[in-house]
Formats: sequence, C-alpha cells, structure tokens
Amino acid sequence: MLSQSPQPEHPMKTMTLQLFYLIGKRPLWRGALALSVVVIFMLATTSSPYPIPSAPSDKVNHLLAFLELTLLARLGWPRARLAPVILALASYGLAIELVQTQLEHRTFSVADMLADAAGIGLGLLLWPILGRLQVHARHQRQKLRQRP
Repeated sequence: MLSQSPQPEHPMKTMTLQLFYLIGKRPLWRGALALSVVVIFMLATTSSPYPIPSAPSDKVNHLLAFLELTLLARLGWPRARLAPVILALASYGLAIELVQTQLEHRTFSVADMLADAAGIGLGLLLWPILGRLQVHARHQRQKLRQRP
C-alpha cells in the first residue's frame, strides 16, 4: 500500500491562521498604540523641513491618526469600556492642541479636534468587525491547541 504524503496547506489558509495568531496578540497592539502615540505627537509638533507623507488635508490626517489610535486601543484592550477609551483618546487630541498653542509654527484648532473625534467615531464603528475577527481568532487558536 502506498503512503500518501500530506498535502501542503493552501496559502490563504496559512495566511488566515497567521492573521488569527496576530489578532489575539494584545501586547503587540498595545505596543503599536504606544509607538503611534509617540509618532503622532512628534508629527503634530514638528516644524520639519523635510517632506512627511500625509493626506492632502490636515483634517484627513487627524481623522486617520485617531482612527488608527482607536482601533489599536480596542485591539489592545478589547474588553475595555468605551467611555474611558473615548475619554483617553479625546484627551490626547486636546493635549496635542494645547501643546501646539505654545509652538510658533502650530496653532490650536477646534476643527482638528472635530476631525480627531470623527476618527474616534469611525474607529468605533469599525470596531465590531475587528472585534468579531478577534473572537473568531481566539476560537481558531483554541481549536488548533485541541488537535492531537
């Protein structure tokens, strides 16, 4: 009787399993959030003469930055209550604007804070998709651990 060699896994299945693995790595997302907070603060306060890749509109930059921060916060702390997350992110946006009042090359902008709030809101709207993916990832990892 001929023995059959195991068939290689489909590349998409392998990528999916890797995504499931990464989605559940809360320390990774927490570290990414910390790094993003530092980089965003640096970008918000720099008077850099070198070009920084960004959107054509400053408001789009704010929206995208706070969308990212919101999703990273939720991935890092998926069970956290919403109010503290929203308050922390909005406070960070306010802190940036207050620091900018002390800089010659920056100014305080309510419109920037509104764009930050829109990014937070969009992140919260998208969170259920990532949250379901995170729960599904946890179930997939448990299934993999139970295999003999």
